[in-house]
Amino acid sequence: MEKRLRLAPSPTGLLHIGTARTALFNWLYAKKNSGKFLIRIEDTDVVRSKAEYTKNILEGLKWLGLNWDEEPIKQSQRMTIHKNHIKRLLEIGAAYRCFTSESEILELREKQKTNGLPPKHDNRHRNLTSKEIEEFISQGRSSVIRFKIDEETEIKWEDQIRGEIKWRGKDLGGDLVLSRRALGYEIGDPLYNLAVVVDDNFMNITHVVRGEDHISNTAKQILIYRALDFKLPIFSHTPLILNSEGKKLSKRDSVTSIDEFKEMGYLPEALANYMAFLGWAIKTPESEILTLSEISKIFNLSEVNKAGAKFNWEKLNWINAQYIKKMELTKLSAFIKNYWIDMGWKSPSKEWDLKLTALIQDSMILLKDAVEQSKPFFSLSQIQKDGNEFLENKKEAKESLKYVLYYLKEENISKITNDKAQEIISKISTKHSIKKGILMKSLRVAFFGCLSGPDLIQSWELFSENKSDISLIERCLI
Repeated sequence: MEKRLRLAPSPTGLLHIGTARTALFNWLYAKKNSGKFLIRIEDTDVVRSKAEYTKNILEGLKWLGLNWDEEPIKQSQRMTIHKNHIKRLLEIGAAYRCFTSESEILELREKQKTNGLPPKHDNRHRNLTSKEIEEFISQGRSSVIRFKIDEETEIKWEDQIRGEIKWRGKDLGGDLVLSRRALGYEIGDPLYNLAVVVDDNFMNITHVVRGEDHISNTAKQILIYRALDFKLPIFSHTPLILNSEGKKLSKRDSVTSIDEFKEMGYLPEALANYMAFLGWAIKTPESEILTLSEISKIFNLSEVNKAGAKFNWEKLNWINAQYIKKMELTKLSAFIKNYWIDMGWKSPSKEWDLKLTALIQDSMILLKDAVEQSKPFFSLSQIQKDGNEFLENKKEAKESLKYVLYYLKEENISKITNDKAQEIISKISTKHSIKKGILMKSLRVAFFGCLSGPDLIQSWELFSENKSDISLIERCLI
């Protein structure tokens, strides 16, 4: 049988890292087993669901490389079907109308709280007669539809990640609400636990992979599956993503949406690679840098950890840096050029772009690092304290720069190459008995305003092509 898995996000916010990790696990398992990865947009919350969030979720999944195999389904377009299944549950006696008012529920909760009991509906209207129902309706009272849960029943399933899980009916909070309130004999808008069962059955979902916060929902849904005589899928509940303090990752941790990771300069391949190891690890890793295709061949749900997975920024940064180092130069240059354009910077040529990209590639962790590392080549770097002290206190520092200017002007050198730079440095060192180290540090201060920076000779080539090397040296001699 074809394995069919799905992601069922609610479009009530931007694509979250937790949702993306769930999507990834579903995608990996589907690909490993030559199955299908599907999308269902659970947009029945009319107030909070927004089209822009649906767009953001789908675009975020595509950006990560998690393409789906069939047209996404919108749950809101299937509400009539959901209501028909609620009617079926009413007809077979598995569900009933409950007229308990909001004030009565609050009163019940207060009593339970006073007596130290957990919140739980008392199922007071489970056995209403037709006459009692008509009387409530004539009074103008609205009703929800509740699903009957036998307190003595045991619900258990074999979870692919957690092994056998058991729940007792009495621990599920009383009879389950299937629909919102409605007047008369109408059925209100169906709620999550009913809709998800009906839609998973409709989509022929064979495996449900979702977060551990859904475990109690799974127990309730299994009862609905049985009542509707639907075939049960295989369930897997993934660990939560935790922050450094071991708490559930939330908006308070600053960055949680995929858009934010993208804006920070993370590559989709790197983020997907890292997310695969959030809660799962290769038993005998030869490398931690793997494509989604490579990961899908070795991914195993039964190897996913039960415990929460701590988000590790250092590990993500390391993986992102590895992808940047391996990236084809032309592709990386195109990414970097967008940052330069945003800054209003103009480069002299495509060849120059590639040279600068190659110069900073190995020192980049995030794509946005290109801004700070490229800045000296587009705008004047102020001379820092260590640079000033070197020029003023180090004997021969400024003298060496005067000799550099002399050779550049005397020989009318308009473009510095690697060989020409080495030739000038050797001439000055030999003829004027100036140590190469002092000369090169002096040039570094001229170009970057400090004693640190990228490869000096390659940098000099770029400054020369940008027609700025002479003016940068001259400013140190004023």
